Amino acid sequence: MTIKEEAISLLKSLISIPSFSREEDKTGDLLEQFLQEKDIEYQRSRNNIWAKNRHFSTEKPTILLNSHHDTVKPNSGYTRDPHAAEIMEGKLYGLGSNDAGGPLVSLLATFLHFYEQENLTHNLIYAATAEEEVSGKDGIESILPLLGTIDLAIVGEPTSMEVAVSEKGLMVLDCVAKGKAGHAARNEGENAIYKAVTDIEWFRKYEFEKVSPTLGPVHMNVTQVNAGTQHNVVPDECHFVVDIRLTDAYSHEGLLEIIKENTLSEVTPRSTRLKPSGISMDHPLVKKAIEKGMKTYGSPTMSDQALINAPSIKLGPGDSKRSHSADEFIYVHQIEEGIDTYIDLLERFLKD
Repeated sequence: MTIKEEAISLLKSLISIPSFSREEDKTGDLLEQFLQEKDIEYQRSRNNIWAKNRHFSTEKPTILLNSHHDTVKPNSGYTRDPHAAEIMEGKLYGLGSNDAGGPLVSLLATFLHFYEQENLTHNLIYAATAEEEVSGKDGIESILPLLGTIDLAIVGEPTSMEVAVSEKGLMVLDCVAKGKAGHAARNEGENAIYKAVTDIEWFRKYEFEKVSPTLGPVHMNVTQVNAGTQHNVVPDECHFVVDIRLTDAYSHEGLLEIIKENTLSEVTPRSTRLKPSGISMDHPLVKKAIEKGMKTYGSPTMSDQALINAPSIKLGPGDSKRSHSADEFIYVHQIEEGIDTYIDLLERFLKD
């Protein structure tokens, strides 16, 4: 069986096993078994499995090859068994086939290609990780301290083998506008809803000065509002939630400072973990990709890139538009071509 055939066979087996986020233990077992059969030493923490190339050296910089083996739950639009891995007319159907099973097995095949090779300029670590779909703390974030220094990362997600050189981050804000309760009939109190409306309008209209060359402007959306207990009481508090998609032009802290200077409400970020990420266009890996004729772009969607504190690209077979869709699939030829592209790109980079 060729390396490509093994990758496709493994993906079919992975699809057949439910691996919803935080429930990936059985696909973790399968990946362990695969590495054992290849006589590759590996480590496991919770549902995260990783392995190093045979000639790993602490004196060399390290490239992380990472993708995830968890999936979302199937939506109500499915017309076929989401765990029945079937190939029809060149399409491999099944939940997780596209996001991110195709990239996961393609990166594993790439790792196997280089595993025994000596005299590479960099080490390689392959990591199949959990909880990506929920940005969980028991996913890649939990094992990064165990991997040592990562100098560069390739994150496997369906990008149609175009190179995402940057990716938006996320910050969710809990906001509270404060007023003073009173009787509505007597027009008493200070209506917290009206104060909130002023801030909500600011979030709707404000345009940040810096615009990222690859990701464009920062986007802010008020997504939830809650206030009041009954019709005849002026509310003393109005709670609302803001979803902010950051670019590499701002840090969480810098953005938060601007927001607090311009709003009346109490503003509390839920988390600053999910940072904008990416890589310089002058990085040698990006230059090799461009020389190879690969397209680059800034990605509006988020991945485990947000948690990796190293230069990184997002790259993989499959189409992002098919992620989380009913009757999810990936073309078999996309996996085969993805493996070829990963290997060729790294051949150019690792042997210079």
